[in-house]
Amino acid sequence: MTTTWIVVANASLARLYINNGPKQGLQLLKELSHPESREKASDLVSDRPGHNPGSGNGHGSFVPATDPKQHEAERFAQELSKELEHGRASNHYGRLIMVASSPFIGVLNQRLTGHVRNLVSETIEKDYTRATPRELSGHLEHCIYL
Repeated sequence: MTTTWIVVANASLARLYINNGPKQGLQLLKELSHPESREKASDLVSDRPGHNPGSGNGHGSFVPATDPKQHEAERFAQELSKELEHGRASNHYGRLIMVASSPFIGVLNQRLTGHVRNLVSETIEKDYTRATPRELSGHLEHCIYL
């Protein structure tokens, strides 16, 4: 019997559930939050873009290379990836189901190690972070017997 972890996430919240086999249901293992992802982009940077003298009468400005909200999503994906890698290295699970919002799932996939990526059996692009465990069980019945 393989223990399955189910990660349900978006850019600001992730819930790790565990399933220990058929008819065992879902148990909440851990909840991670990243409130910085919910803030406005203007609140995430310390000040306005810098200015540089332009040629002629115009003025230029320096624009950050990375969108602040995208940067925060990447930071949270890295944190979540470390959590999943730690669980894998400790043999806490042998199968992983990832359920994440459409933009965040790509960011998270980029941060996963190859070992964790090999354990992913299902990937669902939906934001079920507000779903109850019962509702989540209904959404996952096609890929796991709860």
